Parts: sequence; C-alpha cells; structure tokens
Amino acid sequence: MNTPLGNCTHPFLDEDGDKLREECGVFGAINAADATAVTALGLHALQHRGQEAAGIVAWDGAEFRVRRGLGHVAENFSSSEAIAELPGHMAAGHVRYSTTGGAGLRNVQPLYADLASGGFAVAHNGNISNAGTLREELVQRGAIFQSTSDTEVIIHLVATSRYPTIVDRLIDALRLLEGAYALIVMTPEGMIACRDPLGIRPLVMGRIGDATVFASESVAFDVVGAEMVREVEPGELIKVDYDGNIDSLHPFGSHKPRPCIFEHVYFSRPDSFFAGRSVYEARKAIGAELAKESPVEADLVVPVPDSGVPAAIGYAQEAGIPFELGIIRSHYVGRTFIQPSDGARHSGVKRKHNANRNLVAGKRIVLIDDSIVRGTTSLQIVEMMRDAGAKEVHFRVASPPTAHSCFYGVDTPERSKLLAARMDVEPMREFIKADSLAFVSIDGLYCAVGEKPRVKECPQFCDACFTGDYPTSLTDLNRREDKQHELALHAGKNAA
Repeated sequence: MNTPLGNCTHPFLDEDGDKLREECGVFGAINAADATAVTALGLHALQHRGQEAAGIVAWDGAEFRVRRGLGHVAENFSSSEAIAELPGHMAAGHVRYSTTGGAGLRNVQPLYADLASGGFAVAHNGNISNAGTLREELVQRGAIFQSTSDTEVIIHLVATSRYPTIVDRLIDALRLLEGAYALIVMTPEGMIACRDPLGIRPLVMGRIGDATVFASESVAFDVVGAEMVREVEPGELIKVDYDGNIDSLHPFGSHKPRPCIFEHVYFSRPDSFFAGRSVYEARKAIGAELAKESPVEADLVVPVPDSGVPAAIGYAQEAGIPFELGIIRSHYVGRTFIQPSDGARHSGVKRKHNANRNLVAGKRIVLIDDSIVRGTTSLQIVEMMRDAGAKEVHFRVASPPTAHSCFYGVDTPERSKLLAARMDVEPMREFIKADSLAFVSIDGLYCAVGEKPRVKECPQFCDACFTGDYPTSLTDLNRREDKQHELALHAGKNAA
C-alpha cells in the first residue's frame, strides 16, 4: 500500500522487499505501581510487531509524560533513568514500523494532545481506510495536523465532537472510521481499550494483581507475569478507572467477526494465543494440511527460518519425512548493514540464511515458508539449495497465494508487485526455479486453524490478501482510483 496516511506501513517490506510484516504492537497498564516498567517489558515481547520506533506515555495523577524514540525498545527504555522519567500508575506504549512519507519522530506513538477535557493519549494498531477523506474534511474546518499518521485523525475527531463525556466523544469519533483498529487510550479518568467492530486487529486483556493490562498479543502477558483474562471482543470498548472498576460497552451493534487470518500464519509469535487457539499448534496444523493436500516424495523437510519452522514440523510429521535445519539463519543482520554495491544489496538472503551443505547435498528437499510475496527471496533460497547440492527442491507454502494488497495495517506492496497477482502457480514455480510449488488451499487453511471451510457469503476471517474480499469500504483507495481514471481519460482526450 502506498499511502502517506497508513498508520504503520512502510515502503519496504524488509531489506529484500519480500516479507510481509505487521505494522504495530500496543501495550497498556493501569493501577500498576510500576506501570512504565511493566509497559516497557510488555513492548519487548511485542518487538517483532514493530522494530523501527517505540514510545511510552505515562500519567502520574497530575501530568502526562511522554518518551518516544527511533529504534528498538531496549534502545529507549532499558535504563532506570528512562523509566524514572515516566512515573505513575498508568502507562501505554507502542512499537511500530514507519509510515510511508513519515519515518521521523513526529509519527512515533503513542500520540498525545491536550484537549478541552484534559490530556488524551492514544496508541493505535491498524489502519484507517478513510483517514485521507476525514483528514481533508478536518483541515477544511481548521484542524492543524502535526503528523502524517492516521492516528492523529482520531484525536481531531475526538477533540471536535460535541458529546459531553470523553467516552462518548471517542465513540462518536470511532463511528466515522472505516478499516481496522485496536486502540489503547489514556485520559485523566482512566484507560480505554477498544477494537474495531470486525475485530480485524487483535487485542487482549489481562491482570497482574490489582492492575489491568492490555496487549496486542497474549505473549506479552507471559513476559510481564500477567494472567490472561480474555480477548477484547470485536466492537467492544472497555473502560478501567483508578478504583479498578471495569465497564464493557458495545456501542457499534453486532457484527460477524473477521479477525486477520495472517496472525495465525505469520504475524503473531508462536507462543501467543489468537482467536482462542495456540498459534504454534495452528501453524503445525497448517503444515500438516499442506502435506495432505500437496504430498511429494522427498528426503528432508526444511523450513525457511524462522517463520516456516512450525509449519515444517507439521508437514514432516504428517508426511513421515525427517525434519532438518537445512538452512541456518543469522540473527545479527540489520537494515543498517553496509552495502557497497547493488550486488551486495541483493545478497541479503545469503547474509541472513546459509545452506547446511553437508545435510542437503544430494537430497530431495521440501522447503516450507509462510508466504511468497514478490518471490525474489524464494528464488534466492531455491538457488541456495541447488548451489549446496540439493538433488530436487520442492517449495510448499503455508498460506494461499498472496494476490491482493492489505489496507488494514499490514505491510504489503502495490498489487502489481505481488507475484501471485501477476502469475498462476505454474509460472510462479518457473520464476522461483523450484521442481514443484504448492500452496495450502483457503479451505485447508480455515480448517487447520480450527474453523469450518470458508463460508463465502460471510467468511470467518479477514482473508482479503488471499481472496480480494475486503470486509470494509475502502474510501481513500476508491477516491485515488477514481482520480487516476479521470486523469487517464483527460490525457486520452488531449492525445486525441
């Protein structure tokens, strides 16, 4: 997606431009004696969801204090001095990837503003698909924006709402939004956590003694020693005050949930629970389903580390083929690695992955990965296996073909750059130079994560990246396409 208003999307999926990645992670704690320390630790557990910037806002009962910075959580919140700058019993934090057109500090969350009702801080995971339209309307009414983040649109909508209470103002603002969001909001009255009506983006609630905590994933609770209470329900708004009172509201009516199925495939940590199921077990089940649907005679099952490991275990167990680490990954290659030439830049896969030559030489290999995006990384890994002496290389993918862009906060390139949008499976196989290529079916994926086969009329998940079936309106995208169409018609008339 190439929009300056995407909350946490980035023009480069990774160093090689060929890996989907989540956009953000959020964590919040209220009524905790060491709220900032707990929040920083929770953000450490969510670091995989955003590795370019981190921020925490804390409330000490009289004042909101903010600390934000570029880089990892450890670079910004590992010292006692940094934690001491943010005293109080309530804090919320955010990890992110940078926005297209906005990689600086001004877009690092949580965002904070002084409203007429008092301080207001918000940490947002997701993407508002009509943020551009809303932003234009707000600017015409006199609003002045300080960032390019769609999260700031929420703040302005709350600020201009005419409802008397902050909760009603927030609800009023959220009613105007399209797309996906999981929010943690802080006000002088307490903390508010809410999730979009379809529950596209994840959010869970837990407890540490008298403290209430919220996070994008349950693994953050394991790390901070919290007990998982439950998921925040789609469309639910939960208020927590300083006396520990918890109120649950459902102001947006009843909707059939559509959580993002890619959380099961790749985004969530394997040790998290999502939609009521262990992510690790779901990924193993996807691999087993893939083995049933697309068996092949082979000597070894090899994962593309690290994301392909659980699915490869499931595939190997189902197929009765030995699982081996035929590719070893280096965990010390960052985006700042010196690249003296274009050739070096394109050798990123070799710096991050190396073939285990003694193991794969002369063997028929089944490679397992979570997805194929542009296909360049898959091609390089297949070539790596062949260079190491593999006799055959069969590629199996633990998701259906990614043929459509995501507009709900996941980092996907323009559709024209997605390999599956341009090719069927056989041309894709030829492109990556594999002996065979197969993807798990959409129905197989649904069954593997514990659902019935996909219900076409009302799918159980958001799977738009596979099917093109977007569960909400895409106002900004449609406006851009209409404008491009008008420009093309105008250019055609001038040429005639």
